[in-house]
Amino acid sequence: MSEKKQLQTLLTTTDYRPPEGFAAFPTAIHHASTVLFKNVGALRARNWQDKQSYTYGLHGTPTTFTLEARLAEIEGGEHCLLAPSGLAAISMIDLALLKTGDDVLLPDNVYNPNREMGDWLTRDFGISTRYYDPLIGEGITELIRPNTRLIWTEAPGSVSMEMPDIPAICRGARAKHVPVALDNTWAAGLAFRAFDYGVDIVMQALTKYHSGGSDVLMGAVITRDRELHRKIEMAHMRLGMGVSADDTYLVLRGLPTMKLRFDAHDQAAREIAAWLKQRPEIAKVLHPAFDDCPGHLIWKRDFSGAGGLFSVLFDPRFTEEQTDRFIDSLKLFKIGYSWGGANSLAVPYRIAQMRRAWTEAGQLVRFNIGLEDARDLINDLEQALKVLT
Repeated sequence: MSEKKQLQTLLTTTDYRPPEGFAAFPTAIHHASTVLFKNVGALRARNWQDKQSYTYGLHGTPTTFTLEARLAEIEGGEHCLLAPSGLAAISMIDLALLKTGDDVLLPDNVYNPNREMGDWLTRDFGISTRYYDPLIGEGITELIRPNTRLIWTEAPGSVSMEMPDIPAICRGARAKHVPVALDNTWAAGLAFRAFDYGVDIVMQALTKYHSGGSDVLMGAVITRDRELHRKIEMAHMRLGMGVSADDTYLVLRGLPTMKLRFDAHDQAAREIAAWLKQRPEIAKVLHPAFDDCPGHLIWKRDFSGAGGLFSVLFDPRFTEEQTDRFIDSLKLFKIGYSWGGANSLAVPYRIAQMRRAWTEAGQLVRFNIGLEDARDLINDLEQALKVLT
């Protein structure tokens, strides 16, 4: 258009195009709901499932495509879909693979919102949800029914910290042709190469280590199998799953430092866990890298790190009121869910209400060890422990 345009038109459109040749390290942020086509032929020719082109903001922009490709590469997968949260990613997998009359197996120590999702599927959708001992290993085969369509795993359980034998569960599931989905958030795709051990679907809560700033909610579903990816992709489309370009950029910005941060969390967490293990107030430290944690030998065999999340059981002589007072007395540790951020957290759990087969005595408190100096965190724990006696 060469003719002079009115002011309102100038405010909404422009003929200007920036020159080619600009390059920088950060991925560009592409904000878009509407994607523009060169002509009608281009509009008719494009397929929203083809990642070589763009059709609509929900189906991807250069920003989201870049994050998906990088996450798949980090996990050793081929395909990736983004979701607004980790729980949204879990729901997307369930709704892609399960229908009325189907059966799904979940570990008894599963992330509680995943348990709530399973109970909802049973109550309102006619999908049977059953819970298994997370340490069952290849014995999972005996639980698989003709209508079992999905087996969930979590390594480890993010509160009780038992470490399952993922390769054994996958062998048992493969014998019955049932896909295995893993919540791999604890290991962040860094300390456990899930696909190499037989997992079919990996779920990540990018809210944790990938972001690292306690400021983003996002999830990802990663696969190697194209058929599984297509099923999940259709659920992604039908559910209208979309993520913000700005949030995507924040996760992309966190990736270069993720391994450095993960290792720093891991080192400090082990130091603090070892200190807590010597305290008379603590009956047990639930940390997969410690030899008395259920599944430790599996962790030692299959994992290369542990991150910053672990739990402890207080001596049974301490009441819930006392351990709550301990948490309230902490100064550096804050009270809040999640992990993987720079700030340390402490949360009490009524584990017997979450883990149906739980037999251990003592109040459970879960810690996320942040990036503060471990010595200062130990001093904070020490002063707070004094309120117990």
